[in-house]
Amino acid sequence: MTTTFTVGLVQMRSGQDPARNLDAAARLIEEAKANGADYVQTPEMTNIVANKRDVMLAATTAEESDPSLAGFRALARKLRIHLHIGSLAIKVSPERAANRSFLIDPQGEIVARYDKIHMFDVDLAGGESYRESRSYRPGEQAVVAELPWGRLGLTICYDLRFPTLHRALAETGASFIASPAAFTKQTGEAHWHVLLRARAIENTSFVFAAAQGGRHEDGRDTFGHSLVIDPWGRILAEGGTEPGVVMAKIDPTEVATVRARIPSLQHGRRFEMIDPSTKPIPLHAVGGSS
Repeated sequence: MTTTFTVGLVQMRSGQDPARNLDAAARLIEEAKANGADYVQTPEMTNIVANKRDVMLAATTAEESDPSLAGFRALARKLRIHLHIGSLAIKVSPERAANRSFLIDPQGEIVARYDKIHMFDVDLAGGESYRESRSYRPGEQAVVAELPWGRLGLTICYDLRFPTLHRALAETGASFIASPAAFTKQTGEAHWHVLLRARAIENTSFVFAAAQGGRHEDGRDTFGHSLVIDPWGRILAEGGTEPGVVMAKIDPTEVATVRARIPSLQHGRRFEMIDPSTKPIPLHAVGGSS
């Protein structure tokens, strides 16, 4: 197998009907494959974007009976690609779902699952408000998965704002970090590019971020701009706001080159935080030795 590979990011505008979203995603995944993609990633909430909790829960099922997941597994097998479904809403109880990523191999087997750890509970300007924890059960485990070209660290959307998660993935050997998202238009305009580039730079890793974009059926506006970023922080490919496919050729040897140039993953050190009102609190910088 060649050392380089091609990434295809599928940008979507998912609605409230999982069957229609599956069809839309499948068309774009097939387009990415036709353009030479070896690894294809879809955005967060590929199967449904619905603000109302009861609408989401009524339309979703448990993993073992989820028709979207079954369809994506069959598609990965048919196209012989590594298919990363950025996330699906998967019912885990009558009252809650998991926001769950699936990495599917070319045989259609699920080789990794990741449940979003950090819940998007925020109040934005203009009255825009989200309480993800009311509908979704947060994950508790970070996940690194094996691809033929190197290790992939899994994250989802709001996880982007938590750099220690990304550093842990890089220190576990991730050369690539996946950041599928449904960033709001408001936060995306302010922070999407700078946060993704920062995560790539500080972890000397490629970042692959497939996004939702545009005005959704439930009235939500998402930012789009799916991005592929290299370990030096350069943007290799970028989408707009419309559904489509973003492609980039990846050379994994660039990770070793940049890490040799700036070996920051090896330079973390222990330190103490001095709070004048308390005794010294021992802290451990991620990357430091025990």
